[in-house]
Amino acid sequence: MSTLTEVASGYQAGRTLPLRVELVRQLGRRRTLVMGAILAVLPFVLLIAFAVGGDPGGRGDRVTLMDTATASGANFAAVNLFVSAGFLLVIPVALFCGDTVASEASWSSLRYLLAAPVPRARLLWSKLVVALGLSLAAMVLLPLVALAVGTAAYGGGPLRIPTGGALDTGTAAQRLLVAVAYLFVSQLVTAGLAFWLSTMTDAPLGAVGGAVGLTIVGNVLDAVTALGHWRDFLPAHWQFAWADAVQPTPEWSGMIQGAALSVTYALVLFALAFRNFSRKDVVS
Repeated sequence: MSTLTEVASGYQAGRTLPLRVELVRQLGRRRTLVMGAILAVLPFVLLIAFAVGGDPGGRGDRVTLMDTATASGANFAAVNLFVSAGFLLVIPVALFCGDTVASEASWSSLRYLLAAPVPRARLLWSKLVVALGLSLAAMVLLPLVALAVGTAAYGGGPLRIPTGGALDTGTAAQRLLVAVAYLFVSQLVTAGLAFWLSTMTDAPLGAVGGAVGLTIVGNVLDAVTALGHWRDFLPAHWQFAWADAVQPTPEWSGMIQGAALSVTYALVLFALAFRNFSRKDVVS
């Protein structure tokens, strides 16, 4: 006699919705291609801006990273990270993580995926891994294109440090890799917010916009110096700690604190997303 606990012969929950299937689905979407194009175009926009505006250096007594943008390809890549870390890199993370579940609900395809049957935890896990993978790819794409464009325009050379000194090409590449890794970890909070909101709404723009909006609020609060040490608990307070990696002697304390804070918040938000989706009445 059959029971509700019996499953079809050969059915394995762990083999439903393979990552490669979800990855192919997400790579083929227009928003993925558009986001990749925007990130790939940014270095060319900055290159044109420097060509039109002239050498960015020599415009003040204090030398900044922006002033060294045309010193080498490595400097140009570092400047691209600097100008995009505060907002632009938030967009692909929020987009890939916030759109993933909500879009399925808005297309009325979510219930069919679950009826396949794909276990809810398996579905969320597949979507989260792919979304985070695409977010990481977006963050790697920008400096890679910038490094290639900058090297072609300004030559290879070492990474010139604003405070004095330089890092050879090999060391500069390693430090930039550390910077990208830290940027990815620091954006896990945005990823967690977007993914959690994506399990709560059928409107993808609501999830994406909500995550971006809350990230902006965090940046605004971090600018309020009256908050004092309370700002240390804001992920935005540590978003530029990666710059400590591109120093003659790297300083790790800021990145360690920022990474620990981001991972803690992200784990809580991801747990809330799984908890919410496991109890959600999927009717769309």
